[in-house]
Amino acid sequence: MAAANQTIIRLAETLRRTGLSRSTLYDLQTAGDFPKSIKLTRQGSAVGWLESEVNAWIEARVAERDQIAQHAWESTGRAVA
Repeated sequence: MAAANQTIIRLAETLRRTGLSRSTLYDLQTAGDFPKSIKLTRQGSAVGWLESEVNAWIEARVAERDQIAQHAWESTGRAVA
């Protein structure tokens, strides 16, 4: 992916957007279930995430929720909260 026009968001903003705790975010990242962070310094003490990847992760969670709700509706005829 080309780096042009990519926005990097820092940890606090990533946590705010996802609603995750810091430890959960890093656990998901380690498990391969969240986008990988980008080192912003040589030491790696400052990291960020591509905004587009975080947004795609959030959108995938919404799609997953909607798919589960649709499946429940089709099998029971009732909406699931």
